Amino acid sequence: MSLFGKKTDLPTADTALPGRPERLPVPARHAVLDTPLDPPYPQGLEVAYVGMGCFWGAERIFWRLDGVVTTSVGYQGGITPNPTYDEVCTGRTGHTEAVRVVFDPTKTSYAAILKAFWENHDPTQGMRQANDVGTQYRSAIYPTSDSQLAEATSSRELYQAALEKAGRGMITTEILPAGEFYPAEEHHQQYLHKVPNGYCTHGFNGVSCPIGLGVPAQVEVLPPR
Repeated sequence: MSLFGKKTDLPTADTALPGRPERLPVPARHAVLDTPLDPPYPQGLEVAYVGMGCFWGAERIFWRLDGVVTTSVGYQGGITPNPTYDEVCTGRTGHTEAVRVVFDPTKTSYAAILKAFWENHDPTQGMRQANDVGTQYRSAIYPTSDSQLAEATSSRELYQAALEKAGRGMITTEILPAGEFYPAEEHHQQYLHKVPNGYCTHGFNGVSCPIGLGVPAQVEVLPPR
């Protein structure tokens, strides 16, 4: 896919689209796990937010992990409130496509979420992921606590060393405290369950992450469609 005409610069508050006060409607329950998409979640669960390019394939990685209670896709890291997919695609909202992962820390860990994140996309590509180009496809981690921030930052250093050993490039992943997560439109939620042969570029990138050992974070590599 050509870079020509693609938005690879983030907007400012003055140039971002205005958005809207109302959030987009989403299903009440997860199409695969049959759990609530929206909070409030049961006491004791934790939430992680990540961006790995197109959120269709990214979400499927996480709903398949043991200990994950629910997942949903949306827009995060930007300026425009309650954006639509079409607005995000203009590059004038500042958001990346993100996945909200709600997990039970007695059954899995934030380290396991990070392991799945690093291993199943290419975190060195800047404002793109595979064939998808633009700010909405940038790699990102949005921690929800100081402990998550410390663990995410440490994992980036560990994975950078693993990438360098494998002859890969420098990580461009954005790590910032979690801002507002705006759920995406209903048809995007659990998209690859609804359309099993839909577009997906996610899968094991060939470099293992040395955290969360014993967790099957690697998934089958699927060819782009």
